[in-house]
Formats: sequence, C-alpha cells, structure tokens
Amino acid sequence: MPTFSVLTRFVLLYAALYAAFGVSSPFLPAFLSSRGLDAEEVGLVLASSTAIRLLAGPLVGRLADRHRLWSRLLAVCAVAAAACALLFLPAQGLLILLPVALAQASALAPLAPISDALALSASASPHTKAGAKTFQYGWVRGVGSAAFVAGSILAGEAARPFGLVVTLWLNAVLLGVASLCALPLPNIIERRSEDAQEQKSGVLALLRIPVYRRLMLAAALALGSHAMHDGFAMISWNAAGIDTGTASLLWSESVAAEVVMFFIVGPALIERLGPGRAAALAAAIGILRWAVLALSTQILALSLVEPLHGFTFALFHLACMRVIVENVPKHLAATAQALYGTFAAGAAVASLTLASGWLYANFGVGGFWAMAALCALALPVALSLGRSS
Repeated sequence: MPTFSVLTRFVLLYAALYAAFGVSSPFLPAFLSSRGLDAEEVGLVLASSTAIRLLAGPLVGRLADRHRLWSRLLAVCAVAAAACALLFLPAQGLLILLPVALAQASALAPLAPISDALALSASASPHTKAGAKTFQYGWVRGVGSAAFVAGSILAGEAARPFGLVVTLWLNAVLLGVASLCALPLPNIIERRSEDAQEQKSGVLALLRIPVYRRLMLAAALALGSHAMHDGFAMISWNAAGIDTGTASLLWSESVAAEVVMFFIVGPALIERLGPGRAAALAAAIGILRWAVLALSTQILALSLVEPLHGFTFALFHLACMRVIVENVPKHLAATAQALYGTFAAGAAVASLTLASGWLYANFGVGGFWAMAALCALALPVALSLGRSS
C-alpha cells in the first residue's frame, strides 16, 4: 500500500470535504422547498442549522483537544454527517426535516475547523522530520475551494436528469471518502492551554478596543447581508425558470471569484487601499449586488453580479483579518478570531437567515433590498476601520 506524503493526505481530505460541501449547500434550500416547506420554514431550518453549528463546533473541538483525538473525531463526524444526508431522502415536512438538518449540522460543524487546525499545525510542525517537504496552508485551502466549485457544477449537472435527491447521495458518498482520508492524517496540534478565566478576560479586553467593536458591527451587517442569497437565491432562480444546472454554474461563479480574490487580487487591494477603504468598497459593491438581485432574475444580469461575491465576501473578510492583525494584541488573536466567527459571521447570519425566510415569503426577490440596506449601514462603519481609535 503506498505511503502518501502529508501534503497529499491533506489535499485528498480537502478535495473530498469541500466537494461534499459544494454538492449540498447550494441545493439544500431548494431540496427543502421541494419537500413541502414554505419560505419561512426553509429560513427556520437554515437558521437553526447555523445556530446549532455555533454550539456543536466548539463543543466537539474541545472534546478533541481534551482527548487528543482530532483525526479520529474528524472521521467519526464525517461518517455521521454522511448518514444524516441519507436520512434526508425519505423525509417530508418540517417536523422530520428540521431534526435531520440539526443532526447533520451538528456533525458538519467541527469538520472544517478541525481540518484547518490539523493542516495549519502540520504545515509548520516542529515534529516534521529533517529533510521532509513542508507546505503552506493556503495550498490545501485553495484545493478545497476549487473542489467546492467542481462539486457545485457536478451536482447541478447531475440534478438535471436525476433531480435534487442526487445532491444528497453525492454528499453522503463524498463525506464517506473524507472520513477515510481523515484517518491517516498526522494527529498533532500545537496549542497553548488557556483556562476559562483567561478566555473571559480576553473577550472583555477585546471589547475595550474601539476598532474591534466597529469591526464586529460592520461584519455583522455586511457578511450577514449574504444570508438571503445563501438561503433563497437557488429557490428564486428555479422559480424564475432557471434550471438547476444553470443555477449551479451561477453559484460556482461566486465561489470561483472568491478564490481569485483570496489568493490573487485581494491581498494587493488590501495593500493599496488599506483595510478600511477595502471594506468600504466591499460594502458599496454589496449595495449594487443585492439591488440587482432585487430587480432581476435574468441570467445575464445574474452572471454579471455573482462574481461580485469576491468583493462582498472575500475582500471584506480579508480586510477584517488585516484589522485584527494590526490592532489586536497577539495573545488575544485567537480569541478575536473566535468571537468574529461566532458572532459577527455566525450569529448574525443565523438571525438574518431567519428574517430572510419572512422577507422572501412576503416580498420575493424584493427582500434583497433589505440586504442592500444592511450594506448601506455597514459602509460608513467599514470606512472607519482604517482608524485605530
């Protein structure tokens, strides 16, 4: 049996894992709708799933840290998520679909964080043997993003003849492959221990930093504005007569633009504009993006604005990361990232996903005007991120 390098093992894991995300996440709202859920119920399921991830991810991560079983728990959670994908197949109605969605969300929650922690540790591990080839985390994360795009396109094309159920079969198979890829990973993560009192004082110290408070507000508004797109874009496109294969290509445009922004364009823009003006640019483009989605479901219009995701999400996120690096003390960096991910990019999205269900049920694509308004509110706050005080 061949022995794969550490890099190859992580490439295989990220390819399988993010392809599994790609074949499912763009299509799950439409699948839920096809199983009898109205727009508000779809919003409830998606928002509840996001909320449960915020709880399950840290809990499983803490369990993995305590028992040093990162790769094994990664494999177990991937298998559990695959099983839950299959449970969707016979499910009908809110009372059955909601528990299944919550169970899968709980199993999915730790997959990316534990994978990232293992990859980051392995890419710069002091335990690497002398002469062994090292790698950069960005390499495997880039493979993951490319796999997401490929998975979305594959699932969209497969759904043409077989329907949306095929996306769940693909999701289950790929998660099963990811579980097998997780087992041979190096089970090493270097971390500084931190007790509960240190964590609490760290949060309070962060909230005393004015620019960090503004960052949290701007991120909640700008990143939260994506909630309606993530939950109801595919549903609205299908309702407008756009077939699933074409819709998957539109979605893949946005992810491809995100990859280009993260790895090529974004760093240069941050250097040229600074984080404040870059974040403000992203918010301004968000106003344009959501306004177009509120006005049109024409394929040409959608194909022109979907790549703006590279600005509205990726550039804004990069700007936030730069603000944290430049303004947060190093010993609080991990806490700053966790707080940002949990509340600004997590709880805000969950709340706005729930609101998006009501907006879509009552206003259709006109609900995107509310998302444009959120970006308008975020713009002046984002611009102020260029000031440290």
